[in-house]
Amino acid sequence: MQVTYWAEHAWLGTHVEPGVAIEAADGRITAVRTAVPAPPPGATTLRGLTLPGLANAHSHAFHRALRGRTQVGSGTFWTWRDVMYGVADRLTPDSYFALARATYAEMALAGITCVGEFHYLHHGPGGTPYADPNAMGEALIAAAAEAGIRITLLDTAYLSSGFGEPPNHHQTRFSDGTADAWAERAAALKPAGHARIGAAVHSVRAVPADQLTTVADWAKEREAPLHVHLSEQTAENDACLAAHGRTPTRLLADHGVLGPRTSAVHATHLTDEDIALLGGAASTICMCPTTERDLADGIGPAVALQRAGSPLSLGSDSHAVIDLLEEARAMELDERLRSRTRGHWTAAALLRAATEDGHASLGWADAGRIEPGALADLTTVALDSVRTAGPAPRHGAETAVFAATGADIRHTVVGGRHVVRDGVHQLVPDVPRALADSIAALSG
Repeated sequence: MQVTYWAEHAWLGTHVEPGVAIEAADGRITAVRTAVPAPPPGATTLRGLTLPGLANAHSHAFHRALRGRTQVGSGTFWTWRDVMYGVADRLTPDSYFALARATYAEMALAGITCVGEFHYLHHGPGGTPYADPNAMGEALIAAAAEAGIRITLLDTAYLSSGFGEPPNHHQTRFSDGTADAWAERAAALKPAGHARIGAAVHSVRAVPADQLTTVADWAKEREAPLHVHLSEQTAENDACLAAHGRTPTRLLADHGVLGPRTSAVHATHLTDEDIALLGGAASTICMCPTTERDLADGIGPAVALQRAGSPLSLGSDSHAVIDLLEEARAMELDERLRSRTRGHWTAAALLRAATEDGHASLGWADAGRIEPGALADLTTVALDSVRTAGPAPRHGAETAVFAATGADIRHTVVGGRHVVRDGVHQLVPDVPRALADSIAALSG
């Protein structure tokens, strides 16, 4: 199917261009024409600033059910985790599909065209496999299809509760027992037009050191993305040093986990050597500022990591909010608070983290740019809302990153398909109701 979109303004990677016609066929951009002052005949008009589709590089879809609950009172990451386990205990393939469909629809409304789902809830209660051992993962893939977005299912190895400790009673649903058994189950997952399969090491505390290489080799053989939670908490670093005499980053490096297809999520508490190892391996760093601040994790050394050679991507992680523009803004503003200096990243650099580099970290190197040959994934930000009105359109990138929110997204196009039109999801008629109903079904 051939389609033409006319962008009133479009960010083309380095600057904002007025009047851009974007032609697409079979899900890919075939032509980009500038200096087009009015919509060509038959074109669909995108009023505002059109960006490449946003990539949410780190998601736990079921955490959406925690919003508003885990913000009550105080507590720590570890008390938050106990509440999270309670939700995980109640999920089934059907209820997970309903929740993920609604969550991914919320993402589409926020301009996200691809999600990296860090998926470790594999089995039934007590760890008993479902008749289809990948029923939960298949539910997530189906949910993304119905919500109209792409997904990289990062099937996650989660084998222990800590260094040398078996899974606790909540974590038995996560564990395949061994990395070899994980690899056998994950190998049965099949990609689809909208879905790719990657791998993840939950963390160094959840995968024994002598089994890390099995997961890394599985991803390497398939040239698949490999993600890992890294040094989110100082307690993990302390336990790793006690067990192995080295940091989590060094442990991963020594077992072949790092590399250009690897993404380290959070990377909050690192040594100078850790930063050099990650940057030297060209491993992407996925920052999740809204979750990291919600859980009081800390501020990761993103500037130093990028200088060392690590690309940056962004994720909404626990979905305290789903807003990639806020994640981009927060990365810069958090760094300003820590350093008491401004201007660590330009708006263009932050948008690249939210688009091109995020897609690349998820195995979609053909997305995240408005150019011929790229996937026809587009996001349009209103420039006439109460948050964005006033600045000249040439400053649209700065306006989008430093003023706009997900509520300012007007259009989302995935593979040339108009999934969100004028702020209305075209496939899920009532996203708030879908969220409310799917979350209410898990109350207990």
